Amino acid sequence: MILSFKREEVESARAIVSATVPPTPQYAWPLLRERLGFTVWVKHENHTPAGAFKVRGGLTYFDALARSGPRPAGVISATRGNHGQSVGWAARRYGIPATIVVPHGNSLEKNAAMRALGVTLLEHGDEFQSAREHAIALAAEQGLHMVPSFHRELVRGVMTYWLEFFESFAPGEAPDVVYVPIGLGSGFCAAVAARAFTGVRSRLVGVVSAHATTFLDSFRSGRVVESPVTTRLADGMACRIAEDEALQVVLREAEDVVAVTDDEVGEAMRVLFVDTHNVAEGAGAAALAAAMQQREALRGRSVGVALTGANVDSDVFARVLA
Repeated sequence: MILSFKREEVESARAIVSATVPPTPQYAWPLLRERLGFTVWVKHENHTPAGAFKVRGGLTYFDALARSGPRPAGVISATRGNHGQSVGWAARRYGIPATIVVPHGNSLEKNAAMRALGVTLLEHGDEFQSAREHAIALAAEQGLHMVPSFHRELVRGVMTYWLEFFESFAPGEAPDVVYVPIGLGSGFCAAVAARAFTGVRSRLVGVVSAHATTFLDSFRSGRVVESPVTTRLADGMACRIAEDEALQVVLREAEDVVAVTDDEVGEAMRVLFVDTHNVAEGAGAAALAAAMQQREALRGRSVGVALTGANVDSDVFARVLA
């Protein structure tokens, strides 16, 4: 089960991750409070060595892989960028060759970052699902270990940032509501696991792109519903088919799932830069976009958001700021 982490598993994850990723900061930025009318705690996963939260999950996944038997000849995975960097970081640490499949038209700077980690980068298809299916086929053909985008060991590593977040508050003082972006679900499931482990009572709200609504549609239907992907900005949430195991967690634990448009995401990216001077990629700003969208209902409450990543191409960010 995704949510059943024993204490020794949690402490092991902390040790594995902290050897590479120092705890990231979180701040209740005064300008955000002034702008929105309530306290917003921002967890800055844009400050990891890979610029996003995903690197944590790769470290625990590869540690488990190394302990499970003979080292594979190579690994392969599919990504829009941050998961691929996570695989690249961990594969290099464990001395395992890595191949990453991305869709055509993927972020040039994310591609460059993955290549800099030593991965072999392949392009296939025009969206994530096509790249993922190609990676699975190549794994079978070439005898490579397929690193999934969603897995219990990935969640165990990602959980460490939510532990840092929730454990920073005195008992009873954690935010009333926490907004969590959903791509394939590891971030949301990690928040659920950390909430259970720490005993905090914050309500969790999932956030999807209004142009990639499989998790929202599936949440409303109670089963996996495939939905088209047309987002131009939130590539970290550009998922066409919800992961069923993650969906079951969302169905049980989410207070709600909300959708934010590319325009709302772009506004949140600008606000984060103006009010905190932090760079956010589209998915990284989605949680704040949701809080901004729902600001009237949030008056008088404290809110938590995850700035999950900063890996936006410079030309894209320049257009957003303009």
